[in-house]
Amino acid sequence: MRPVSQRVNAKKTHENNTEFGKSTSELLILKPEGYPLSGMMDEYPVIENRDVFEFYAREQWNGYVARKGDYLFDRRMFPDFAYRIIDVEPAESVIGSSTSIIVTEEENGLPSSAEIKSSVKFEDVIGQELAKQKCRLIERFLEEPERFGKWAPRNILFFGPSGTGKTMLAKALANKTNVPIIPVKATQLIGEYVGDGARQIHQLYDRAEEMAPCIIFIDELDAIALDRKFQELRGDVSEIVNALLTEMDGIVERDGVCTICSTNRIYTLDSAIRSRFEEEIEFVLPGEEEILRIFESNVKTFPLQVEGCDFQALAKKANGLSGRDIVEKVLKTALHQAIIEDREIVTIKDFENALAKLSRKDLPEGPSELYI
Repeated sequence: MRPVSQRVNAKKTHENNTEFGKSTSELLILKPEGYPLSGMMDEYPVIENRDVFEFYAREQWNGYVARKGDYLFDRRMFPDFAYRIIDVEPAESVIGSSTSIIVTEEENGLPSSAEIKSSVKFEDVIGQELAKQKCRLIERFLEEPERFGKWAPRNILFFGPSGTGKTMLAKALANKTNVPIIPVKATQLIGEYVGDGARQIHQLYDRAEEMAPCIIFIDELDAIALDRKFQELRGDVSEIVNALLTEMDGIVERDGVCTICSTNRIYTLDSAIRSRFEEEIEFVLPGEEEILRIFESNVKTFPLQVEGCDFQALAKKANGLSGRDIVEKVLKTALHQAIIEDREIVTIKDFENALAKLSRKDLPEGPSELYI
């Protein structure tokens, strides 16, 4: 019989999927935790075929809201065997038929050698035309890596304000070229003990080489590649930087592996790291016309009707916000307010109220204001 705590957890998770505004999970990283109770006859599952397991997992947990730290229990082949959610993108999203599910033994959530496919398209990234144009070279390399030889574009830096589409464009590039992408936050590469960070970086590149051609996408690079004058803010990271430099220099040949890093604090990066990038691609805040397109394309997916809205006027008021701010802090807030009030229509007043709640502190800061 299943323990009461498990029944409650499963019921609570299932009920949560009825909430409005939940998006579908793109990536779910699980860690096997075992059974809640031990016995002499316990048999632990071994994943023989990752593609089959992923299909099985999606079908079994379809519709469940995934939250980092929660547990998912097998209900069929190995009843009550638990998997802990190490990470989920986006946070608190719903497991669906397109969710990529990775099982890892690593506590830090780095995926194993299973492939991570992206469904993001270039058309989903509104604006950033110059960045898209520069990405054509990376696209050619991933499609024909042998053609470039030693002239391959191996290290690319995306930089610009937070929420301007850097991660989305990396995923769109992987989708366009039909290659796997390994997305990693730089903070995941910081180990508990000296040497852990370097080991994890080399393991990351080993996995990418197995799947080549492949993209390694390291987000928030400044977390591990701070300029030396800022390193006292978060401790010594020299061994992590040295390991990353070794991989970026190509001392160990990694044919078909492209490293894309992103940061919104380019001026805080260590000069030794920054000099390794063959190309720096800037991402900028959207202009008025691009903001208008963000409004118009996203409201089409609203579960409620939108009436009487002058999006051109709203776009002018939203000047200075990133695409993510517009979606998460304006559109979502307006929609949720209408839902809370049991209305079937979202009005311009909802959007204006959401914009009014944003103060100047929500707007991106310049580099000179980062360390005041």
